[in-house]
Amino acid sequence: MPRLKLKFPDREQAAPHIDFALLLIGLLVLAGVFWQYRQVTEEVNYWTNRVERLEKQQQQKAAPRTRAAPRVKEYSQEIRKEITQANVILDQLNLPWETLFDAIEHAATEQVALLSLQPNVGNRTLRINGEAKSMAELLDFVEALERELVFENVHLLNYKIKQDNPHRPIIFLLTAAWMQVS
Repeated sequence: MPRLKLKFPDREQAAPHIDFALLLIGLLVLAGVFWQYRQVTEEVNYWTNRVERLEKQQQQKAAPRTRAAPRVKEYSQEIRKEITQANVILDQLNLPWETLFDAIEHAATEQVALLSLQPNVGNRTLRINGEAKSMAELLDFVEALERELVFENVHLLNYKIKQDNPHRPIIFLLTAAWMQVS
């Protein structure tokens, strides 16, 4: 069997610049793939967390938090006051905020600006301070709140026309009772 004569390139024929360029291009492609993998992984984590959060909110809506009756034994007057304040805060946290805000947003227009909402948990009323561009817009807002299923007994308590403003907006205060949301 005859011998094979293989010729390897000389050092003069080798192209080390091309070799390094190909290596550099390969490393850049690898870095780009790694960066894209991190981006996709972060996005997957974001959406997974968001889905878990939404599922948790749905579960909380389905089973609202309840609190046990307060166990007040022989505590000092100061501790009783703190317990009462904590119970008030718990009641405020358990307000149907989302339902109330949705109903108010549905009734509100661009002509009515709401300045404050003050809930009273004890008698389930909500005081709304705001500003309307005209009396007709204000009355339409009151009627729209009355039509919302969440509210009843919506009453305009007082209003005042700002004389110092050239547009003459109306500052108002109204009250509405919210019905028990199940």
